[in-house]
Amino acid sequence: MPSRSSGPVRRSTPWWARAARPARPPLPLAPTVRAAVGMAVPLALGLLSHHLDLGVFAGLGAMHATMNDRVEPTRLRAPRIASAVSASALGMLIGTALQEFHPRGLLSTALAIGAALTATAFVSGALSATGPRGSAAGMLLLVSAALGSGMPLARPWWAAAPMMLAGAAFVVLLGLPGRSHRRPRADPRTRALAAAYDALGATLADLGTPRGAASRQVLTVRLNQLQDLLPPPRPGVPEAPRTVRLRRMYEAALAATEAASGLLWAWRPVPPEAAAVPGLLARAVERGGGEVAVPDWQPDTPSRQALDAALRAAAETVAGREAALGTAPPPPPDPWRLRVRLLSRESVRYGLRVALCIAVGSAATASLPLSKSYWVPMTIAFVLKPDLGSVFLRAVSRSVGTVLGVAVTAGVLLLTTDAWALTVIAALCVALLPYATAAHYGLNTVAITPMALILLQLGGQSGAAEFWPRVLDTALASAIVLLFGYLLWPERPRHRIEPRLVDATAALHAYLASVTGETRPIPAAATQILATTHAPATAQAPATPVAEVWLRRTAYRALADARREVQQGLTEPPPTGRLAERWLPATAALERLSGAVAAYAAQIRYGGRVPDPGEVERVRRALDDLTAAARAHRPPTRPAARPTRPHDPARSALGRAADELETLLGDRGRPS
Repeated sequence: MPSRSSGPVRRSTPWWARAARPARPPLPLAPTVRAAVGMAVPLALGLLSHHLDLGVFAGLGAMHATMNDRVEPTRLRAPRIASAVSASALGMLIGTALQEFHPRGLLSTALAIGAALTATAFVSGALSATGPRGSAAGMLLLVSAALGSGMPLARPWWAAAPMMLAGAAFVVLLGLPGRSHRRPRADPRTRALAAAYDALGATLADLGTPRGAASRQVLTVRLNQLQDLLPPPRPGVPEAPRTVRLRRMYEAALAATEAASGLLWAWRPVPPEAAAVPGLLARAVERGGGEVAVPDWQPDTPSRQALDAALRAAAETVAGREAALGTAPPPPPDPWRLRVRLLSRESVRYGLRVALCIAVGSAATASLPLSKSYWVPMTIAFVLKPDLGSVFLRAVSRSVGTVLGVAVTAGVLLLTTDAWALTVIAALCVALLPYATAAHYGLNTVAITPMALILLQLGGQSGAAEFWPRVLDTALASAIVLLFGYLLWPERPRHRIEPRLVDATAALHAYLASVTGETRPIPAAATQILATTHAPATAQAPATPVAEVWLRRTAYRALADARREVQQGLTEPPPTGRLAERWLPATAALERLSGAVAAYAAQIRYGGRVPDPGEVERVRRALDDLTAAARAHRPPTRPAARPTRPHDPARSALGRAADELETLLGDRGRPS
């Protein structure tokens, strides 16, 4: 029997320390330069032409484009920015129209603008729930509508929206590929592919060590990023030869990753010369191809044989030769499909949540003497963006970041109020956004607050004395979000983590069915996942073997989403943090199960093992029990069994995986 861990997983740091700890992403040099130039040029043209008000709106559009800029091919980058900034321009048009044509009278003006912003907030929230693109567009729709309703109007009043589009278009043009992009290393897809091979090499080097699980998580992130840069081919549209070759090299990496996952689960290392092969493949990819020699290391277990075959196929593919990869056409990655439909229950619920907060905020701004009424709804829109993590953490980070940002701005204005100097400082603040956004939401606020206040200063809309009230506005908006958008619409793990775990168990059901060739009924959710892989499947028919690697990719993406939700929950105060911690062992157990299924697939292919219906049934029952526990909001109370010595290749990998799950679930996972 496998050895059991000594006790439940304990957090080494309190929740508030986790919440305050920033990430350490690499500096995105190209977006940073584009952000600085994109802000500086419109403001400079506004100063030179004596139309600084129009330059401010163009700079605002450039900033919104920067917030949605990524290092990716133009085919993906341009639509991403266009959808977000188009919504932003529409919001600005709504806001400026409200300000231009509102009913006269202080109370009637506040009521009209508040009602219109509340209606816009519902549309914004419903759109935000549909997926990453919808989230960006929905947030900017509301942010710009709030800004347009309160900022001094440009003349003519409708000019603000087209100027924002012009500023965003300038940022898009700055990122168009030039002559240097013809080199393979300049293609962001090539760099992402090389990074994935490097991460695979790190995972192979860490096999059989405590670092293996963390290396595999990094590998999953790199593969997710690469998958997003290689969307599926459009029907009837031929792909460029480079894209076709990149896709084949990506599929080769997926096959090698499956074998590596099985070895990681089995706690079985490989020789250093074999672990070094993916790094050599990464360097060849950066050069545009080339020969890579795979050592003859004579693998002695099914999982090692699977890795050897996958590395040799990858070397052939990188060299430009055909190799049998055994993969089907890729399914659409998650960012390219709607998470929910626009008028689905989830979308309407989120729309109502945002609308309620905006309605309360509008009522507060109408009854309180606030000098910048748009700051409260703008802050609410930023904090309630659904895919930025914990609402609680964002509300607190927004308040703290605003205090620091206001202090920085006040210090700057003590030194200079020269328009040209402020233009340079605004450009530097925007240049920090790509890094700050990836590092921590609070750092993002520290960078964006001085930029917004400096734009107000350049437009003559406020002085330094009016900056500190923005702290009170932000605190008010954060309090509204915490009360009416957080406590009344709880985001405890049952609303975030548990649905992700249900998705992950369904994906693992489908992956297991493809490996074992099941013909018994499988869950409806798993059947739907089988359908997305272009694999013929019914409720009682397994997927074709060539789709197996994509089913594993789908499962690991779903598991990564579940782990991310758990990690975000750990940054919240009790009881949310404690509930998230209780789900952490289940997430780790599912990740290990995916590796066990990969090892079992290698045993079937290279060891001649015939699937044991009893073992398959035990795992299926454990997955069903875990799904039922997630839907009933009952996290497991026992630790999972985590072996610390290599798996005996003569024993079924699936049998040991069933032992682990049954230990985690206790009596619920035992055969009856």
